Amino acid sequence: MTHLKHLQGRTAVITGGSGVLCQAMALELAKHQVNIVILNRTEAKGRKVAEHIKQCGGQAIALGCDVTNVQSVIEAERVVIETFGSCDILINGAGGGHPDGNTSNEVLNIHDLDNPEVKTIYDITREGFQHVFDLNMLGTWIPCQVFSRRMLHKEGAVIINISSMASPRPATKVPAYSASKAAIDNLTKWLAVYFCDVGIRVNAIAPGFFLTEQNRKLLTHADGTLTERSKKIITHTPMRRFGRPEDLLGTLMWLVDEQASGFVTGITVPVDGGFMAYSGV
Repeated sequence: MTHLKHLQGRTAVITGGSGVLCQAMALELAKHQVNIVILNRTEAKGRKVAEHIKQCGGQAIALGCDVTNVQSVIEAERVVIETFGSCDILINGAGGGHPDGNTSNEVLNIHDLDNPEVKTIYDITREGFQHVFDLNMLGTWIPCQVFSRRMLHKEGAVIINISSMASPRPATKVPAYSASKAAIDNLTKWLAVYFCDVGIRVNAIAPGFFLTEQNRKLLTHADGTLTERSKKIITHTPMRRFGRPEDLLGTLMWLVDEQASGFVTGITVPVDGGFMAYSGV
């Protein structure tokens, strides 16, 4: 990829930056001499990414941060300002699901109601659903609130949210996750309009199905073979494979680069191997 010299010296804050997908984004931005800030609930995981970037000649720090806690994010921003100055690129990658926000089966069978080992819609707790929604929705909203204040009227200021295939087409078994990611798409559009006059572009990337640490046990058996859920995914993905982290980088750099996408705001870009385009017949 062509080196984007005009990005040199800018600062990217990446929440959930130690995850498989956001780690790849951090490394790619660092290649263009962007300063990287990894925000992670577990600081040690983020520190590994930051150390790798520094070993490769880049500039990076890692901070422990709970993106659902306003004061935690404010404190993180204070350290970012002291270290690199204000944020130019905000990538909201923190997110995920929770077993208490899931059902066991794709559809309700009346006999499931009498089976204590099967979790139905009636077993999803308010706390479980709220946890997922807070992590995905508030975990995006709060960093936008905190970091955007010093991004106003900055050249190249951009926010990139991470959506999901579960947004336009809700995934079975994960209602809380699907609903929260649909909210991300809506929020992205709202923020894009709201920030238009102050120069911040806001877009989202919706990855298709990628193998990550969060979903690996759901998608593969211990021996590496595909689960039944994985086989369904591959069958409905015209390119017949899972995504690889590097598949996201071209879209990322296009959205980050105002010279390439300066008139693009308020969209969600699917990177899904054709999953959204395929009806199944």
